[in-house]
Amino acid sequence: MAAIEEGKVCIRKFGKGSGEEVTISKVIDDHFVMVKDAKGKEKRANIKHLEPVAKAH
Repeated sequence: MAAIEEGKVCIRKFGKGSGEEVTISKVIDDHFVMVKDAKGKEKRANIKHLEPVAKAH
């Protein structure tokens, strides 16, 4: 998935933190990434559970 890269802002679609805006901090493999939330806490997330946010110029 080309939209998944370090520094990209996404929204969690599923789970306890659904609706939360997170930033991708590290790509682990084809299925998982490490994300940071607004508090700076880092967690592993499945790429299928994230939706990239389109930023307006």
